[in-house]
Amino acid sequence: MEIRRAEDRFRTDSEWLESRHSFSFGEFYDPANVGFGFLMAHNDETVAPGTGFGTHPHQDLEIVTWVLRGALAHRDSQGNSGTIHPGLAQRMSAGSGIQHSEWNDGTEPVHYIQMWVRPDRFDLPPSYEQTELDLTAGELVPVASGLAKHTTSTAIRINQPSAGMSVARLAPGQSIQLPTAPYVHLFVAAGTASLEAAGDLGTADAARLTGTAGERVTAGAHGAELLVWEMYDSGH
Repeated sequence: MEIRRAEDRFRTDSEWLESRHSFSFGEFYDPANVGFGFLMAHNDETVAPGTGFGTHPHQDLEIVTWVLRGALAHRDSQGNSGTIHPGLAQRMSAGSGIQHSEWNDGTEPVHYIQMWVRPDRFDLPPSYEQTELDLTAGELVPVASGLAKHTTSTAIRINQPSAGMSVARLAPGQSIQLPTAPYVHLFVAAGTASLEAAGDLGTADAARLTGTAGERVTAGAHGAELLVWEMYDSGH
């Protein structure tokens, strides 16, 4: 069990972007921190109004975006477009190659988490999916997954059958049990929480669990929103 504090992440700051990287990303490289399981990137982004990422390419990635506040507009070279907001999950499979833009057309900053996952096959046809989810309070709800056990859920599908992400919105004092999996990544997207055998976690703190067995997480005094990846291989 390894705890990664929010303030220890790599930082990219500009007039329009505040970005915090959980793993090596761009100019930031740490050979001991290049990913976890199938997670290759876990970026905490805040984009100013009227700005964003212009058209840029991706290849052979499953890109999952989860908005915490505001709205993010997406357009890509496959003709897909949409605006994602809290409670709506987005997946873009870059496959053999795709170009897209991510823009804040609103009047307030947009705050979102973007996660890159290694697919199980390369050179797949690019594709896009977004869906609105009903997050039942106090439960882990599958959001983006390739796991067989989530086939019947409303989760968007990713091209990685050994990984899946769920989200839990907890009221103060509510608890969930983490999945039992070889690799579990817990991220406190909002609020605070206490992790069994590790102690208190603040907003944007993360825990990387390897070979653990269903630890409990309890929300703090103001509740919590938790992003949980469960992975059944190392991804490397």
